Amino acid sequence: TSGTGLFISPFLRPRCLAAAAPAGKAKLTHPGKAILAGGLAGGIEICITFPTEYVKTQLQLDEKANPPKYRGINDCVKQTVQGHGVRGLYRGLSSLLYGSIPKSAVRFGIFEFLSNHAKDESGRLDSTRGMLCGLGAGVMEAVLVVCPMETVKVKFIHDQTSAKPKYRGFYHGVREIVREQGIRGTYQGLTATVLKQGSNQAIRFFVMTSLKNWYKGDDPTKAMNPLVTGMFGAIAGAASVFGNTPLDVIKTRMQGLEAHKYKSTLDCAVKIMRYEGLAAFYKGTVPRLGRVCLDVALVFIIYEEVVKFLNVVWKTD
Repeated sequence: TSGTGLFISPFLRPRCLAAAAPAGKAKLTHPGKAILAGGLAGGIEICITFPTEYVKTQLQLDEKANPPKYRGINDCVKQTVQGHGVRGLYRGLSSLLYGSIPKSAVRFGIFEFLSNHAKDESGRLDSTRGMLCGLGAGVMEAVLVVCPMETVKVKFIHDQTSAKPKYRGFYHGVREIVREQGIRGTYQGLTATVLKQGSNQAIRFFVMTSLKNWYKGDDPTKAMNPLVTGMFGAIAGAASVFGNTPLDVIKTRMQGLEAHKYKSTLDCAVKIMRYEGLAAFYKGTVPRLGRVCLDVALVFIIYEEVVKFLNVVWKTD
C-alpha cells in the first residue's frame, strides 16, 4: 500500500523501478587510446584501398582541355598497368601512408577529446554535438596532416603522367618540392582542404552518431557488432561523398602541378564552372564512392575493435 492508501501491485512495482533506473553510463574513450587505435586503423585501411584513390585522382586531373587521356575507370586502370605494371596503381602510396597514420590518429584523438566534454551524464553524444566534434577533428587533421600530405600525393601522381617524371621517391620528391617552392609548396589548397576535411568529418560523425544513437536506443552501453559498425560507417562515407565531392575536385586541382593557373580557391571553382561546366565538379565520384565507403567502414571497424582491446590491456579509469 502506498502512502496515499492506494494499493500498488507487487508485479507493477519492479517495472516502475526498472523504468526509472538509468541504463548505465557509457565509458569515455581516453584520447591516448583514440590516437593509437586511429593511427593503426588508418594505416591498415589505406594499404587496402589505395588503387581506387589513385584512379580517382587521375580522372580528376584528366581535364577536358587536354583532350582526355582516359575514357573511364577501366581505361585508366588498363593504361596504368600497361605502362607501369600493377605497381603503377600504388605510385604515391608512400606519401599517403606516411600521412594516413597521423591523419587518423589526429582525427580520432581530437574527436574523442572534444566528445568527452560534450557528452551528457549518461555518456551519450547527441547528433548535433557529434557533428561539431567531427568538424573540429576535420579542421585539425587538415591543418596538421592532410594538406601537406595530399599536396605531395597529388604532385607525385601528376608527375607520373609527364613525359619525364622527376621524383624518384617520397623523400626525394618532398625535398625537390621544398627546394623549388619552399614549405608553402606543401601547403597548396589549404582553404579547400580545411573546407573539405571539416565538412567531411562533420557529415561522417553526424551520420555515425545518429545511427549509433538509434541502434543503442536508451542504453548507451549497448555493444555493437563489427558488421553493424561497418554498415553504419559505409552509410556515413556515402553521405560525405555526395555532400562534398565538388570541394574534393577543387582541392585536387589546387594541389596539382598546374595549380599556378588558379589565383585562389574561389578562382579555381569559377574557372571549372566556366570552362568545364557543373558536371566537372563530380568527376571521379564513382571511384571515390567505392573507396570512401570501404575506407570509412574499415576505419570505424578497426578503430572500435582496437579500442575494445586497449580497454582490456590499458586501464585509464
